[in-house]
Amino acid sequence: MKTSEVLTKFSGGPQSGIFTDGGAQPNPGPGGWGVVWVKNGEIIRELSGYEPQTTNNRMELTALIEGFRLAPINEEIEIFSDSELCVKTINLWAASWETRGWKRKTGEIKNLDLIKTLYELKKNRPLIKLSWIKAHNGWLWNEYADALATSWNQNNNE
Repeated sequence: MKTSEVLTKFSGGPQSGIFTDGGAQPNPGPGGWGVVWVKNGEIIRELSGYEPQTTNNRMELTALIEGFRLAPINEEIEIFSDSELCVKTINLWAASWETRGWKRKTGEIKNLDLIKTLYELKKNRPLIKLSWIKAHNGWLWNEYADALATSWNQNNNE
C-alpha cells in the first residue's frame, strides 16, 4: 500500500511521535525500513531505505536507529516500533549484555553491531520513550511507517 492510500484509509492511534518499521521479503532477502515523525497529526519528516540482502530484524533495528537519530536530543518524544523483540532488546536486555561485555548467557547476540548503535543512541537521549505497538492494527502512523518500509517493493512491482 502506498503512503497516499494509507492517509485515506486509516485514522486511529497516537497523532504524535516517531513511528518505525522494517522488514525483508522473503526473510532473509531484500528489505526496507521506514520512519515517520509526526506532531499533532502533521508529518515533520519521513525517511526510508533499502538493502538488497537483509533480515526483518536488521531492518527493524535500522528503522529504530534512524528514528532515534531523527529525534531531538532534549525533547520528550515517544518512538514506536512493532517489533516487540527490538523494543525488549533495548528496554530490557541491552544494559545487562553491555555489563557482561556484550555477551548473553545463552550464546551470541545477533545483529550486535546495530544493537550497540541503537543502545548508545537510547542512552544519549534519555527523554525518549521506546514503546511497542501492535503490527497492522490500523493505527494511521504505524501503517504509514509500514508503507514506507515496503515502498521499495512497490516501486519494483509497478
